[in-house]
Amino acid sequence: MTGAVLELKELETEFDTRDGIVRAVDKVSYAVGKGETLGVVGESGCGKSVASLSILRLIPNPPGRIAGGEILYGGEDLTKVSETRIREIRGNEISMIFQEPMTSLNPMMSVGKQIAEPLIRHRGLSKKAAIEKAEEMLHLVHIPDAGKWLTGYPHEMSGGMRQRVMIAMALACDPKVLIADEPTTALDVTIQSQVLKLIRELQEKMGTAVVMITHDLGVIAETANRVVVMYAGRKVEEANVKDLFANPRHPYTVGLMTAIPRLDKITSDDYSVERLTEIPGVVPPLYDLPQGCAFASRCSLATDHCRTEKPEFEEKSPGHWAACFEEIN
Repeated sequence: MTGAVLELKELETEFDTRDGIVRAVDKVSYAVGKGETLGVVGESGCGKSVASLSILRLIPNPPGRIAGGEILYGGEDLTKVSETRIREIRGNEISMIFQEPMTSLNPMMSVGKQIAEPLIRHRGLSKKAAIEKAEEMLHLVHIPDAGKWLTGYPHEMSGGMRQRVMIAMALACDPKVLIADEPTTALDVTIQSQVLKLIRELQEKMGTAVVMITHDLGVIAETANRVVVMYAGRKVEEANVKDLFANPRHPYTVGLMTAIPRLDKITSDDYSVERLTEIPGVVPPLYDLPQGCAFASRCSLATDHCRTEKPEFEEKSPGHWAACFEEIN
């Protein structure tokens, strides 16, 4: 991608387990540009979060490791930079909103101190200046009585407020890249909408590149410019968001879409709803993937060809890529 702020090239991340080596991320490539939102979608266990943790070198070693590929940021390969350099980047140039704010925030530190910490560490601000900036960030993420909450603790806040604190921490140093890993998990739909709107507003103001990781295609439709669909550690489809929803080219993407509840399926007579179409089966274990396409055992279109040979990731139409032998219309 021309002008990419962050680019993954053939990234491979592995874990040693009792059952053998698990390749959680298998030759995954994607890029995100300034001011763009890239959606990364798929079921739990498909490698979305592991890929994002690999970007910041947060994979515990042992048992995990980045086994191959490149992570390019500003001309640097983050898989090869020193530990000192990656610490300068984390929370400063590349920030991450983690899945669960209750476990990601430190219960022993006040909210103000947690937001101030990266400002002191990366920007060299005094404690007083950092706390003032922390209060400004709480105002920015629309937390009422921001000054009061500087001395508050995470357990005193609602889930939506904790998520806003995570966003304030992630954006405190004006990062060039924001990785949002399931930022609306466990939030009700009203708070979810507010959080997504907030991320968009801050992105427009700061020009931040956003990688939005989620299993929710509704979130992707609302926020993303382009979409990457992952399954069993691999990328199976990529397109701009309009093309993906208008004409999905992989059976797995079709399955994810048909599993979304739709208001137009409610009948006008008794308001009963049709049963959602589910994807049969489960994701195969990553230490024992089938010889052919990993999705073949769950796919109604699978042939013997699919079960014996892995499909290449090919451009099906301009800017729309998929890894499937079948032509889906």
